[in-house]
Amino acid sequence: MVNRVPAGLLRHRIHIEPYLGDSAYGPQYGPVVAGIPALVDSTPRLVRTPDGREVSAAATFITAPDLDCPLGSRVTLPDGRTATALTAARHTAPGLPVPACTEVSCE
Repeated sequence: MVNRVPAGLLRHRIHIEPYLGDSAYGPQYGPVVAGIPALVDSTPRLVRTPDGREVSAAATFITAPDLDCPLGSRVTLPDGRTATALTAARHTAPGLPVPACTEVSCE
Protein backbone atom coordinates (compact mmCIF):
# COMPACT_ATOMS: atom_id res chain seq x y z
CA MET A 1 0.00 0.00 0.00
CA VAL A 2 1.26 3.46 -0.88
CA ASN A 3 1.06 6.13 1.80
CA ARG A 4 -0.50 9.20 0.24
CA VAL A 5 0.05 12.78 1.27
CA PRO A 6 -2.68 13.44 3.89
CA ALA A 7 -5.75 15.11 2.40
CA GLY A 8 -5.83 17.58 5.30
CA LEU A 9 -2.55 19.10 4.08
CA LEU A 10 -3.89 19.79 0.59
CA ARG A 11 -5.61 23.08 1.47
CA HIS A 12 -5.74 24.71 -1.96
CA ARG A 13 -7.79 23.87 -5.06
CA ILE A 14 -6.32 24.10 -8.56
CA HIS A 15 -7.62 23.45 -12.08
CA ILE A 16 -5.64 21.66 -14.78
CA GLU A 17 -6.19 21.66 -18.54
CA PRO A 18 -4.02 18.72 -19.68
CA TYR A 19 -1.73 19.47 -22.61
CA LEU A 20 -2.55 17.18 -25.55
CA GLY A 21 0.00 18.42 -28.08
CA ASP A 22 0.44 21.02 -30.80
CA SER A 23 -1.71 21.36 -33.88
CA ALA A 24 -1.72 23.72 -36.85
CA TYR A 25 -3.67 26.12 -34.62
CA GLY A 26 -1.34 26.00 -31.61
CA PRO A 27 -1.36 24.03 -28.36
CA GLN A 28 -4.34 21.77 -27.73
CA TYR A 29 -5.70 21.09 -24.24
CA GLY A 30 -8.10 18.52 -22.85
CA PRO A 31 -11.15 19.30 -20.74
CA VAL A 32 -10.44 21.15 -17.51
CA VAL A 33 -10.13 19.04 -14.37
CA ALA A 34 -11.42 21.35 -11.63
CA GLY A 35 -11.06 21.40 -7.86
CA ILE A 36 -7.90 19.30 -7.52
CA PRO A 37 -6.69 19.33 -3.89
CA ALA A 38 -3.12 20.64 -3.68
CA LEU A 39 -0.65 22.48 -1.49
CA VAL A 40 0.68 25.47 -3.45
CA ASP A 41 3.95 27.30 -2.76
CA SER A 42 4.22 30.58 -4.68
CA THR A 43 7.88 31.13 -3.80
CA PRO A 44 9.90 31.55 -7.02
CA ARG A 45 12.58 28.91 -7.51
CA LEU A 46 14.99 27.86 -10.20
CA VAL A 47 14.13 24.54 -11.89
CA ARG A 48 15.69 22.58 -14.74
CA THR A 49 13.24 21.53 -17.46
CA PRO A 50 13.51 18.12 -19.16
CA ASP A 51 15.26 19.75 -22.14
CA GLY A 52 17.97 21.15 -19.82
CA ARG A 53 16.90 24.79 -19.63
CA GLU A 54 17.05 26.54 -16.26
CA VAL A 55 13.93 28.64 -15.70
CA SER A 56 12.30 30.39 -12.79
CA ALA A 57 9.18 28.59 -11.57
CA ALA A 58 6.51 30.99 -10.32
CA ALA A 59 4.76 28.31 -8.25
CA THR A 60 5.21 24.71 -7.15
CA PHE A 61 2.47 22.45 -5.84
CA ILE A 62 2.15 18.97 -4.41
CA THR A 63 -0.87 16.78 -4.76
CA ALA A 64 -1.91 13.12 -4.84
CA PRO A 65 0.63 10.68 -6.31
CA ASP A 66 -1.71 9.65 -9.14
CA LEU A 67 -2.14 13.15 -10.63
CA ASP A 68 -1.90 13.26 -14.43
CA CYS A 69 -0.38 16.62 -15.37
CA PRO A 70 1.53 16.42 -18.67
CA LEU A 71 4.26 19.01 -19.14
CA GLY A 72 2.82 22.03 -20.93
CA SER A 73 -0.55 21.74 -19.18
CA ARG A 74 -2.31 24.94 -18.12
CA VAL A 75 -2.74 25.23 -14.37
CA THR A 76 -5.06 27.73 -12.72
CA LEU A 77 -3.70 28.52 -9.26
CA PRO A 78 -5.87 29.43 -6.23
CA ASP A 79 -5.21 33.16 -6.74
CA GLY A 80 -6.55 32.96 -10.32
CA ARG A 81 -3.18 33.11 -12.11
CA THR A 82 -2.71 30.75 -15.04
CA ALA A 83 0.64 28.97 -15.29
CA THR A 84 2.24 26.29 -17.45
CA ALA A 85 3.54 23.01 -16.01
CA LEU A 86 7.34 22.89 -16.46
CA THR A 87 8.35 19.83 -14.44
CA ALA A 88 6.49 16.99 -12.77
CA ALA A 89 7.96 14.46 -10.34
CA ARG A 90 6.38 11.56 -8.52
CA HIS A 91 7.87 11.06 -5.07
CA THR A 92 7.57 7.62 -3.52
CA ALA A 93 9.44 5.76 -0.80
CA PRO A 94 8.09 2.21 -0.63
CA GLY A 95 8.44 0.74 2.84
CA LEU A 96 9.23 4.06 4.49
CA PRO A 97 6.75 6.04 6.60
CA VAL A 98 6.68 9.06 4.28
CA PRO A 99 3.80 10.06 2.01
CA ALA A 100 3.86 9.65 -1.75
CA CYS A 101 2.96 12.71 -3.81
CA THR A 102 3.34 14.42 -7.18
CA GLU A 103 5.25 17.71 -7.31
CA VAL A 104 4.71 20.09 -10.23
CA SER A 105 6.61 23.33 -10.90
CA CYS A 106 4.90 25.96 -13.05
CA GLU A 107 6.11 28.95 -15.07
